[in-house]
Amino acid sequence: MDLDHDACYRALCTRDARFDGRLFVGVKTTGIYCRPVCPARTAKRENVVFYPTAAAAQGAGFRPCLRCRPEAAPDLAAWRGTSNTISRALSLMEAGGLDEADVETLATRLGMGERHLRRLFQQHLGASPIAVAQTRRILLAKQLIHETTLPMTEVALAAGFGSIRRFNETFGQLFGRPPSSLRQGATAATTRRSTGEVAISLRYKAPYDWDAMLAFLALRAIPGIERVHNGSYARTIEVAGSHGTVCIRPGVKSTLRATIRLRKLAALPTIIARLRRVFDLAADPQIIGSHLAEDPLLAPLVAARPGLRVPGAWDGFELAIRALLGQQITVTAAIGLAGKLVARYGVVLDGDSGGHEGLTHLFPSAQRLAKVDLASLGMPRSRAAALSSMAAAVVADPGIFGARRSLDEAIAQLRALAGVGEWTAQYIAMRELREPDALPAADIGLMRALADSSGNRPTPRELMARAERWRPWRAYAAQHLWASHVPGIPKQKPLVRTVARPIQPRSVVNTV
Repeated sequence: MDLDHDACYRALCTRDARFDGRLFVGVKTTGIYCRPVCPARTAKRENVVFYPTAAAAQGAGFRPCLRCRPEAAPDLAAWRGTSNTISRALSLMEAGGLDEADVETLATRLGMGERHLRRLFQQHLGASPIAVAQTRRILLAKQLIHETTLPMTEVALAAGFGSIRRFNETFGQLFGRPPSSLRQGATAATTRRSTGEVAISLRYKAPYDWDAMLAFLALRAIPGIERVHNGSYARTIEVAGSHGTVCIRPGVKSTLRATIRLRKLAALPTIIARLRRVFDLAADPQIIGSHLAEDPLLAPLVAARPGLRVPGAWDGFELAIRALLGQQITVTAAIGLAGKLVARYGVVLDGDSGGHEGLTHLFPSAQRLAKVDLASLGMPRSRAAALSSMAAAVVADPGIFGARRSLDEAIAQLRALAGVGEWTAQYIAMRELREPDALPAADIGLMRALADSSGNRPTPRELMARAERWRPWRAYAAQHLWASHVPGIPKQKPLVRTVARPIQPRSVVNTV
């Protein structure tokens, strides 16, 4: 956003929640940076400076406020500006892209030079890639101190610090006090260290349509892997060879509450990053909704579900197998096949990793599925071959579902895989690669939602033409169209008028 000083100061004076996460306020007289909603007395105009990210404020020498807690602000960094490169870079960093590699390696994966990547980060985020990664690590550690009773050694490990000494040095430099002092007087959530269980809040920009998200996940829940019950979603996980479970339910004050059970706490940043992607917590629904509402035919759908998100995927390989299983069949049939696959080839969850009724297995690995005959599950041999080919491709290239330079490049590389057509590639890009402009135009559900009053549906080409005005948020437009068939949402006027014609043979049902 344009950090006009007068406009930002007006937002600060009114404590406008709409700017929370979009700007941070450095106070020169105290050396502290705050959120615009901070309850502290407003500093004078000449004593404040505004930054687009917490990393930028921290890089300028300011330390986090202990009252408004900048780590509690919605993480909207990936949605600032128009740089898709920054969004992809942040996705790679969340997945550990700078943990075992340097900025040059990150830039190479994005198809550019290191200097250009640094320039883009400075332009859009006001800080270098290293500064952004370090700030996220520090703020996660601060959140764990406030919200859990983990010992400081485990907080340091869970936040990604290599040693307790480095952890103490960083906090001493930033806060002028040891990390343990931040916990004094704070009310910490109970943490059962014996089972590796941690409960932590995940923040988002309101509104959030939790009912729609839960309905989407419930319809596609694989038995043994996932369970939706009493307004919560739980699933089994495997990170770096460690087994566990996660359970997500609504929290307070624009948060989701995540209960993570995993003995290997060093994997916590990876798990949090994945959960944020699955539940689309970095989205700014106000920006997306206002853009889509410019189309008078989408406007009533946006008004009906203003906080609708695009559900992500826990794992790229799992999503790809789901998508291949779901080609040309219904959601129920696809989930039935997935359940058989998990029961026969999935790894049984060990007893210490459980804690949620009905969660019994981990999704089969690519290595496992590449070695077995999947046709015995009762599917056409061509589809079984496609599944085996996908597994073999992932074994050969574990990073095949990582961020790419552009949506077009991602689609081209996915379509090169056996059994992956345009719809499957777009669907994977939407849910796993988190491409906000992905659009599976051949989806029958979308064409049905765009049918005219006589029931005539558009072709995929006509749908793509209609969707040009939705860019760069076509994935969200698709989600609104799918949600328009959810019970309780009023039927809208027809969006497209077309001449009756047969459905294209490549069209598929949105199944997984």
